[in-house]
Amino acid sequence: MAQLNLEPLPATFEKPEDDKWQHLKALFLKGFVDGKPVTKMLVDGGAAVNIMPYVMLRKLGKNQDDLTKTDMMLKDFEGVVSPALGALCVDLTIGSKTLPTTFFIINGKGSYSLLLGRDWIHANCCIPSTMHQCLIQWVDDTVEIVSADSSFSVASAEAHIVSYDRMNCLSGQAWEKDFFRMADYEVTSEKSGDSSEES
Repeated sequence: MAQLNLEPLPATFEKPEDDKWQHLKALFLKGFVDGKPVTKMLVDGGAAVNIMPYVMLRKLGKNQDDLTKTDMMLKDFEGVVSPALGALCVDLTIGSKTLPTTFFIINGKGSYSLLLGRDWIHANCCIPSTMHQCLIQWVDDTVEIVSADSSFSVASAEAHIVSYDRMNCLSGQAWEKDFFRMADYEVTSEKSGDSSEES
């Protein structure tokens, strides 16, 4: 057990005793943007700022005229640098907490509707846990635990890309093989035919 002192209340993390924590799932949340429900919000501690694809901007009923001009340059996974289309500040509600949140708008697509980076994580004073599939956040002087959005399964349209929802961890074990076969690391369901968690 690990105890984290989050004055005025401590948080306790139990050591996982079974294989249910041995997964590669990202942390997706659901909530509200200016009162409108939004799912597939990816919490990504590797990103410095918050990102909103232009498609999501349009779904929220906004357009280029609603954006604040910016000189922000963003670097994608391939290292390509491009300017943000603009910035937008919205009221983002996760769990019972609402925080004015700035997003930089991009033309790109992703497996997320919004990407919440360190800017939001630190401003919100929260602790995301991909392993526990939850977010721990302060709401005034109380701690709130927000469970991950499990209403969907993120999969890629490209056949050669692996979906990480049903995979065990690759690290943490020694392997000596001539060929690294991804299927060896897929999670096998104990209840065959149970698709209640999939949508």
